[in-house]
Amino acid sequence: MDIKLRKMSKSMGDILMGFGTLIGSIMFVYTMIQQFVPEYVTRYLSACICRITAFAYPYIEISFDEFTGGGDWLKVSKAYTAIEAYLGPKSSKLAKRLKARIVKGNKDLAFSMDDDEEIVDDFAGVKIWWSLDKTTTFDAQISSAAPRDDHRAISKSCHQGGENMIENRHIRLYSNNANHEYGYKLWSQVAFEHPVTFDHLAMDPAKKQEIIDDLVTFSMGRDYYLKIGKPWKRGYLLYGPPGTGKSSMIAAMAKLFNYDIYDLELRAVSGNSELKQLLHNTSNKSITKKEEDKDKDKEDEESNGDSKVTLSGLLNVIDGLWSACSKERIFVFTTNYVEELDPALIRRGRMDKHIEMSYCCFEGFKVFAKIYLDLESHELFDTIRHLIHEVKVSPADVAENLMPKTIERDSQACLQNLIKALEKIKEDE
Repeated sequence: MDIKLRKMSKSMGDILMGFGTLIGSIMFVYTMIQQFVPEYVTRYLSACICRITAFAYPYIEISFDEFTGGGDWLKVSKAYTAIEAYLGPKSSKLAKRLKARIVKGNKDLAFSMDDDEEIVDDFAGVKIWWSLDKTTTFDAQISSAAPRDDHRAISKSCHQGGENMIENRHIRLYSNNANHEYGYKLWSQVAFEHPVTFDHLAMDPAKKQEIIDDLVTFSMGRDYYLKIGKPWKRGYLLYGPPGTGKSSMIAAMAKLFNYDIYDLELRAVSGNSELKQLLHNTSNKSITKKEEDKDKDKEDEESNGDSKVTLSGLLNVIDGLWSACSKERIFVFTTNYVEELDPALIRRGRMDKHIEMSYCCFEGFKVFAKIYLDLESHELFDTIRHLIHEVKVSPADVAENLMPKTIERDSQACLQNLIKALEKIKEDE
């Protein structure tokens, strides 16, 4: 028995010694190749080995770099950003190492995969391996040990045949970061889950259809814009009192075509150069929204005196050479007091279509009654018709009064609440 154990121990030791010798030999040969074989030869050999192994490798691998472009105008890849947003909820459940950051306008932490982490996803029955890879380049002029920059790429691997799947695109809401507070990113973004559509907007049906037709014509006008020699963009000015649905209109526009929304805050922009960078980093098929009000602009100037964006700089990005950097882009300016805006900012050609978001009309009330109370007619409608024509009431106020306040959702009580509110407004006027 002892003899057998000694023989087994000896053979195991021989195996380990042979394995160690093999590893040492491989490392020696690898070091010699790195030192004496030219780099272009090693690259060629590596490419040949990859081609050979590809015949037996059953997976497809796709890499998405974090940045695109070159020089001083690197852009954050839209594909990378979209994948990062898609993987966010999955990373918090599947990844072991996470990165966390605070997203502007959101109290919750946003999680993403840490460097060199991998998660497994299942989409439509196809298993996908997502990994975040980081490579570091070095600046030889300073020191061979001094890192110059980190480059990240998300890799997607799946079995052959699964690369043709198409995922549903989710709308994102972007906000520019003040003083690049989140590092290299000019824009922070969250999922846009606003449920409003044009069906929910309380406005005259003919006017609503006119806006929809204008948007559809624009979205299908690539060849026409190319023919007439104009950038494929369109400007909309939404003006009217507070609570008349300007923000809801923008949300409905985005939902109509699945456009991302970029909420531009000039108080967070240091100057014209940064404004150009921001516009350069917006995607095609997007809406750029800017709120234009003198009171708000004055407040912005007081809260951020370092902002040096000029009117000419703003006009250049919405109507100058920089406006042609992306395709199928919509600019939307909103204001409560259109008469106080600089005419140069809202003239035709910059803001192509002016849309007045007015007080609620009877047709708008009927939209709310159908949505909120499932009513198309009622004995109190005539009373409301007369009152709503005599007073100025915003759609937001009408919607709030029609909102059921009890579990029973008494339609009669909701209509009576609205009548009381309208009568009070009439008395106050």
